[in-house]
Amino acid sequence: MTYQRPAPDSVDDAIASSEREQPFEALGLKADEYARIRDILGRRPTSGELAMYSVMWSEHCSYKSSKKYLRAFGQKVTDDMKKNLMVGMGENAGVLDVGEGWAVTFKVESHNHPSFVEPFQGAATGVGGIVRDIISMGARPVAVMDALRFGHPDHEDTARIVHGVTGGISFYGNCLGLPNIGGETRFDPVYQGNPLVNALAVGVLRHEDLHLASATGAGNKVVLFGARTGGDGIGGASILASDTFTEDGPTKRPAVQVGDPFAEKVLIECCLELYADELVSGIQDLGAAGISCATSELAANGGSGMKIELDHVLLRDHTLTAEEILMSESQERMMAVVEPSKLEAFMAVCEKWDVEYSVLGDVTGDGRLVITHGGVTIVDVDPSTVAVDGPVYDRPSERPTWLDALQADSATSLERASDGTALRGQLLQMIGSANLADTSWITDQYDHYVLGNTALATPDDAGMVRIDEESGLGFAVSLDCNARFCQLDPREGARAALAEAYRNVAATGATPLGVSDCLNFGNPEVPAVMWQFSEAVDGLADGCVELGIPVTGGNVSFYNQTGETQIHPTPVVGVLGVIDDVDRRVPSGWQDEGNLLYLLGTTRDELDGSVWSSVVHDHLGGRPPLVDLAAEKRLGELMSNAAFDGLVSAAHDLSDGGLATAVVEGAMRFGVGARVVLSELMQRDGVDATAALFSESGARMLVAVPREEDVKFRGMCDARGVPVLRIGVTDSEGDQVEFQDHFTVSIDELRATNREPLERFA
Repeated sequence: MTYQRPAPDSVDDAIASSEREQPFEALGLKADEYARIRDILGRRPTSGELAMYSVMWSEHCSYKSSKKYLRAFGQKVTDDMKKNLMVGMGENAGVLDVGEGWAVTFKVESHNHPSFVEPFQGAATGVGGIVRDIISMGARPVAVMDALRFGHPDHEDTARIVHGVTGGISFYGNCLGLPNIGGETRFDPVYQGNPLVNALAVGVLRHEDLHLASATGAGNKVVLFGARTGGDGIGGASILASDTFTEDGPTKRPAVQVGDPFAEKVLIECCLELYADELVSGIQDLGAAGISCATSELAANGGSGMKIELDHVLLRDHTLTAEEILMSESQERMMAVVEPSKLEAFMAVCEKWDVEYSVLGDVTGDGRLVITHGGVTIVDVDPSTVAVDGPVYDRPSERPTWLDALQADSATSLERASDGTALRGQLLQMIGSANLADTSWITDQYDHYVLGNTALATPDDAGMVRIDEESGLGFAVSLDCNARFCQLDPREGARAALAEAYRNVAATGATPLGVSDCLNFGNPEVPAVMWQFSEAVDGLADGCVELGIPVTGGNVSFYNQTGETQIHPTPVVGVLGVIDDVDRRVPSGWQDEGNLLYLLGTTRDELDGSVWSSVVHDHLGGRPPLVDLAAEKRLGELMSNAAFDGLVSAAHDLSDGGLATAVVEGAMRFGVGARVVLSELMQRDGVDATAALFSESGARMLVAVPREEDVKFRGMCDARGVPVLRIGVTDSEGDQVEFQDHFTVSIDELRATNREPLERFA
């Protein structure tokens, strides 16, 4: 028996039955938002229009709670910050000029709530979605990375989420043939019912290959190509991503998107050939909000209009209503604007790659988005009212009353070790904790070297990829955030995340150029959360001005809350930098004995929010370490020049776990030990052994310098005003790390202790 779809709700019906009740609340709209839609249209919306407005005005798509603050990223920009910026915020991904006619596009986005409901597909489609953002800019994707937050490692549900998320990431990325070059994995009970899955992708392109998302040229054709449209992901943006979780899970469970990486792989190649043959005038990927987003954004960005026939959409499920077709977030789909004279050639390329396509309609010059279904008009709107002019909220913002007590509870009052045996035990306790543990059980699932251009990858401080085989030009990228610092002070915590990502890129020898961020916060309807968000954004915006690098784009993820438990503010910051020749890269660990170990920067007694305070004392309180971005910039410039001159053989930033962790990780990297003396450091900086080992002061780096480069390196440090102190030497004999006058521990014991925490998931 043939399925009979219900008659579509037409514009004529909407005019004739203006008082009909509509389920706007079930679609995530507030009563005042629904009333505003009626005012815009001068009537009630049709069911199709209601579907479009609901997804496009959702928190996830419209940034209605965050837009007020995000403007700071565009307003606080200097001429120096613009010199490498080709495309900034507002497009699918930011684009930076990296020289030699090459550009790099990169972006990080969240797929948090779907990854709790269905971890494997939630994470997999998060990778697929961010890769399509890169494709839509005209670039070939060349690398991915991720920032993951899970609950307590011993909780009964954590294994389900960890296995699902890491399996989904590895499945999709490996099938696409993209190297996963780094990221971070952290565990904290605050993420138990709301894990964070932030995926970053990077692509490369020639300057002339840049494409933007806009529909211009009346008479041009609108073509949907890629996978067919199904019922997966309906309401993902408006309901799942823009709502909180109850203690038992999501309040509503729309279908999570289902990914097909093999379909995306051919879609990539198809798009790149379409670009090469100049067959596309404008292009938009279909992710959150699906056809609703692609049509309204293309039309609004081009200042034009569109006439679309929804019956032409190729379907996997022929029972879908018009509203479901508009809201579907089925993966592996793109929408292109094609000149009529090039349509036949466009179709030929799609057929070559076995990619399905359908012509949905035309670009018009009337400024209206008109969609028909079943022969009647079901949408007739100004696309700007859908895609651009959504609600902007000035939500109540208030510094939380509990923060004073939290900041007053400093780690300075915690008991410190009095002898080397106790310090040794604390170091082993720390590197045997989940957040400093060896993550190779996770990262070994990912292919780091596919495509053959990876120069650095996990566990180095940043990932690095070669762009040009002849010149060696490459980029480095890092993702970082210490959410414990952000809980103590969201402004300084966000600046610390920026500083750490900047420092990690600089440690490889690359010069940082730009930022993409993924701002993960709790419920924006809670004044304390909006205060945290505003503080973090201001801190990031001001920090970027100080460092001279722009925010190129990113993502906001709100409603990361389970019951009354808000996640810690987690503004994940990605920094991308350029290196003129990847052969000059600097790894994070030393490979030769006899190199001199230098500590760059100044150590302060800063243990608030540290791994030491968390692991040894189960404590969170006080204020995060001082962020000195001028010092970070001097350190970065020093490392870029030192790498260019070949003066350093290894470099490791100091962050989680402080100097002790940096020494241990540097030794474990290639199995070459070290002898370190703390006495001069303790005397110079006025700190005790606990602070010398475990303080998490910023603007610091541990570097290994060949003896023959010692004088030149120290002279470079002095000339650039970077504090430098020789603290030891690399030593392969004994295969151990010795903190002289304090304790010694073998590399074998360090590795065994470091591997154990996450091997429980294997």
